[in-house]
Amino acid sequence: MQRLLTFFIFCISFVHAGAQPSDFIVLKKNNRTIKTFFTGSQINFTAASGANVEAIIKSIRNDTLFLKGFIVRALPTQMGFYILDTAYYYSQYHYNQIHSFPKEGRHFNWGSSGALLFGGGILLTAANGVVYLADNKRFSPELLGTSAALTGIGYLLMKSAGKGMVIGKKYSLLYVHAADKKR
Repeated sequence: MQRLLTFFIFCISFVHAGAQPSDFIVLKKNNRTIKTFFTGSQINFTAASGANVEAIIKSIRNDTLFLKGFIVRALPTQMGFYILDTAYYYSQYHYNQIHSFPKEGRHFNWGSSGALLFGGGILLTAANGVVYLADNKRFSPELLGTSAALTGIGYLLMKSAGKGMVIGKKYSLLYVHAADKKR
């Protein structure tokens, strides 16, 4: 029994000795950790070049993320049904090339609300202009001012929404190198 216990402890220590620490990347907001990205996790970001990247992290070494992305397409067959065709590709990005991350969870969409206000404000302004040309007595300068204000507010909402978590003042990205400790 003692030999079996010794063998079991030896096997566990051997497996643990082979494990190596992995580098990882931390997303912080005002020095508070929001999310940690490590080997094997899913990552979704916008690169500095403007490319939207959604992939699995294969490894993180020397400040670089090595990614595996997938392209899944539904292809029709001769029998009239569809099959899924999956292609994969490899890419790599330095962690400083990450521009922003999308906001996660369910949030109110300020961008679409701003677009509706912008379109409605333009429509009200145009309608008020037609009323002014057709019947000068029914023209309402208050409605014109309100519609112009709606247009401006809608434009500002459209421009301010949809940026996500941009790396810069509020958000920061930190690369953590997990060094191998020699005994």
